[in-house]
Amino acid sequence: MQAIWNLATYTEERMSIASNLEQIRNQIADACAKAGRSHSDVALMAVSKMHPSAAMIEAYAAGQRLFGENRVQETQSKLNDLSSFADLDLHLIGPLQNNKTSKAAEIFQAVDTLDSRKTAERLNAAAASQGKILPVLVEVKLSHEESKHGLPPEDLPAFLADTQSFQHIEVRGLMTVPPWSEDPEAARPYFQKLRQLRNESQPQYPSLVELSMGMSNDFRVAIEEGSTAVRIGTAIFGKRVAASH
Repeated sequence: MQAIWNLATYTEERMSIASNLEQIRNQIADACAKAGRSHSDVALMAVSKMHPSAAMIEAYAAGQRLFGENRVQETQSKLNDLSSFADLDLHLIGPLQNNKTSKAAEIFQAVDTLDSRKTAERLNAAAASQGKILPVLVEVKLSHEESKHGLPPEDLPAFLADTQSFQHIEVRGLMTVPPWSEDPEAARPYFQKLRQLRNESQPQYPSLVELSMGMSNDFRVAIEEGSTAVRIGTAIFGKRVAASH
């Protein structure tokens, strides 16, 4: 009942999340058509970090299953409200601290921000203890912003080679976050570079197929450059608020 009350309160202050999702899905389909791609090739991830579980419930009711969360502890606080949704696909899209790997392997279906061997080792061990193989993406840092996380691109070949020894994580692709700009075109070189890195590595690592890139302001450009998953938060849920459950 608490989640229902929160949902009503939440939606009184925002446009319908369902209608926002419909608009975004139509825009993704349009961008794919213009890029000569099938809309089924691009997954829509609803970035629910710093939004209450009530918002996720509304999105789920509108058919959304893939969600991106930024912090292990915040996501854990929402799980009671989401426990009845067995097909929820939760991805960690924020930095993973080494002391949170066990809980991350337990509550997430994938980790999209792997960027160090130490974290990979710990995550592999945690996934092994859960009896699962955890899909992961390698986050690559292509900008010089100190606030950005990720593996330097020059370290990617050695890192990919290292991950082959781990039996309980599967590297499925790459992820990046370009510097913020009001001009979507400013992100294009970063998307092109990530695609280049993926394409160069794919012959040796065939499972490396995913490119997670593109957010609310630049996802059309990302789709043109080959994105397989766009991460949309603000355009679906509105401005971020302190999450509550």
